[in-house]
Amino acid sequence: MSTNNFSIRLLAIIAACFLSFSASAQIDEPVKWSYNVQYNNNIATVNIIADVENTWHLYSQYNTEGITQQTVFTFAPSDKYKLIGKTTEPKYTELTDDFGTDRYFNMPKVKFSQKIEVLSDKDFTLQLSIAAQACTEGKCVMADKDMNIPVKGVKLADNTEKETDTVKEQIAETENEIATQDIEPSIGVVTENNIAQNSTKDKSMGLVFLISFLAGLLALITPCVFPMIPMTISFFMKGQKSQRQGIKQAIFFGLSIIFIFAVLGLILTLLLGKDAMYIISTHWIPNLIFFIIFMIFAFSFFGLFEITLPSSWINNSDKQSEKSGYIGAFFIALTTVLVSFSCTGPILGAALIEMASGSSNSIVFFVSMLGFALGFALPFTFLAMFPSVMKKMKSGAWLNSVKIVFGFLEIALGLKFLSMADLSAGWGILDRETYLAIWIVTFSMLGFYFLGKLQFKGDEPIDHVSVPRLFLSLITFAFVVYMIPGLWGAPLKAISGYIPPMTTQDFDIERIVVENKGGNADFGTLPANRKYADQLHLPTGFEGFFDLEEAKAYAKTVNKPIFIDFTGKTCANCREMENYVWTHPQVKKLLQEQYVMVALYADANTITLDSNEWISTADGSIIKTLGKKNLNYQMEHYNMNAQPFYVLIDAQGNMLTKEPKSYDRNVNNFVAFLEEGLNNFKQQ
Repeated sequence: MSTNNFSIRLLAIIAACFLSFSASAQIDEPVKWSYNVQYNNNIATVNIIADVENTWHLYSQYNTEGITQQTVFTFAPSDKYKLIGKTTEPKYTELTDDFGTDRYFNMPKVKFSQKIEVLSDKDFTLQLSIAAQACTEGKCVMADKDMNIPVKGVKLADNTEKETDTVKEQIAETENEIATQDIEPSIGVVTENNIAQNSTKDKSMGLVFLISFLAGLLALITPCVFPMIPMTISFFMKGQKSQRQGIKQAIFFGLSIIFIFAVLGLILTLLLGKDAMYIISTHWIPNLIFFIIFMIFAFSFFGLFEITLPSSWINNSDKQSEKSGYIGAFFIALTTVLVSFSCTGPILGAALIEMASGSSNSIVFFVSMLGFALGFALPFTFLAMFPSVMKKMKSGAWLNSVKIVFGFLEIALGLKFLSMADLSAGWGILDRETYLAIWIVTFSMLGFYFLGKLQFKGDEPIDHVSVPRLFLSLITFAFVVYMIPGLWGAPLKAISGYIPPMTTQDFDIERIVVENKGGNADFGTLPANRKYADQLHLPTGFEGFFDLEEAKAYAKTVNKPIFIDFTGKTCANCREMENYVWTHPQVKKLLQEQYVMVALYADANTITLDSNEWISTADGSIIKTLGKKNLNYQMEHYNMNAQPFYVLIDAQGNMLTKEPKSYDRNVNNFVAFLEEGLNNFKQQ
C-alpha cells in the first residue's frame, strides 16, 4: 500500500470514529449522575455528583416557588445505616420572574452530599432514587436516576460513646450548613464546584486548532521532549539511500506521530481510564524504560555497538529495505510520543476529560488533538528531513564528532527519566547532589572532548582547536561552573525542570539558615503531627499541610484563605513554578503570611491510605493511595488532571477567584491571582 493511500485510509478511519461520537449526541441527556463514598470511622459521606451539560441548569432541593421541579433524593429505609441530617448542596443562584422564584445551579458539576451512620459490620447496598429536572432555553427534560451504591461495613466498637459524639458533631455541622444555605441564599457565589467554564460552543474551531497547534510547537522545548532531538537526528543520519527516500521516511515519521497521538492515546484512555497518560508519564516503570532506551543510544553513539535492523531485512530487496526504514521510523515516532508523555500527557488527559464531560465536546477533542499532534510532529519532521540534506555534505570525522556529542547529551538528558522513576518509586538513590555531580562530570568530559583532550573510536587526531570547538567548550565549561553551586543548594532556575527537586537535597544552606533562625513565625504555629509531613515536603522556605481537611480545620482557627497546590514529585513544570515564581519576594510574602498552604501530590502513590479513608468511585474501583485520592479530587472538583494547578478557597471550600491558576511563570499574573483571592476573602 502506498503512503498516500495509507494516509487517506487512516484519515477516513479517524473521521469515521469521531463522526460516530457526534452521531450519538442527538438524544438530550443533559445530566449524568455519578457517586463516590468517603469514610471517617463509622461515618460515611455519600457524594452524588451531577455532571450538567453546558447551557443546561439543574435545580436546588429548595426550589419550592418556581414552576420547575426541585431535586429530590429518596434513600430507601434500612437497618444497616441511619441518615445524619439533610442532604447538603452547593450555593445556588436565585432568579425571580413572572412565574415565581427559581433556585438553580449555574455550574457544570454539582455535588450533593449525604452523611450516614453505618450500623452494619458487613458491606451493603444503599438504594437511592433521584427525581430531578434540567432546563435550557426553550425546553426542560427529566433527569431522574436510580442508584445502587455499595457501602463498606464498619466494625462497631464496644464503647460507642466517642462515636456517638462524632455523630452529633456531624449532625450539628450538617444542620448548620443547611441553615446557612436557607437563610442566606447567595446569588452567583463561586464554590469549589463552580469553575468558570469557557463554552466550547462559543469558540471557533479554527481558534481551538490554532491554540492546540501552538501548544504542540511549544512542547518541543519542554524537558521531556527536547532530549528526543539527538535520537531522532541520529536515526535519520544513517540508512537512507537517497534524499527522496529520506524525505518520504521523514513525512511518514511525522504522520506516525499524529496517528499515535490521535489514535493510540484514545485507545489507551478507553482501556485504562482517563488518567492513563498521566500514569504513563509518572509511573516508575515507563520512566525506567525510557532511561534504558537513552542509555542504549548513548552507548551506541560512543561506538560500543551499532543499532541495526536484522540483516535479512536489509539484504532482501530495495522494497524490503524501504519497508525496514518505515518500520524504524514508526518505532522512533512511538518512542518520541511515549517519552513526551511526561509533559504532553497532562495536556492530552485534560482534553480527554473535557470530551468525557459531555458528548457535544467530542469534535472539540478531535480538533484539539489533531492540532496539537500536527504542531508537535512538524518540527520533528523537518529535523528528520535535515539529515537527508546533510548526507550531500562531505562525510568525515566531523560526523563522528556529532555522534559523540549526542552520546554525552543522551546520558545527561536520559538521567532525567531515572530521576523521575526514583521519585515515583521512592527509592531515594538519586538525590539532587548525586544528579548534579553526574551532570557536572558528564559536561566536563564533553568540554574536554571539544578541546580534543578526549578521543573515541572513529575520531581523527586534532592538531589545533578550531574556533567553533573553542566556543562550544567555553559554553560547556561555563555551564559546568553554573551548576557547581547547586551542590550546596543554589536554586539553578535555568535547569530546575530537568533536575530533582530541592527537597531531595541533603545539604541546603538556605534551609539550614531558616532552621537555625527558628523558621517563619507563622509556620511555627502549624501542628507538629501533620499527616504525611514525614514523607512529603514543600519547597524550602514554605511550610504547610498535605491533607486538605487538616488545612481547612487550621484555616478556620487562624482565619486565613487556603492555597491549594496540586503538584507532583515528578512534575517538571511544578519545580519551575516553585523556583521562578514562588521565590519572588512579593509572591513568597503573600504565600507565607496570608495563606494556609496545602500541597496535594497527585503522584504520591507509594503512600497507602488507612482503610477508613478508602474512596469508592462510580466505576466500582477503590482508591487506596494518597496520589490517586488527590488526583481524583482534582478531576472531580475542577475537571483538570494537569499539574501544577493552583486553587484558592476558604475554610468552607468556596473558591475565591473566578478561575484556578495553571502553569504561568509571569510573576505579576501570579501576584494578581493571590491578591484577588485575598481581597475576596476579606470582603466575606
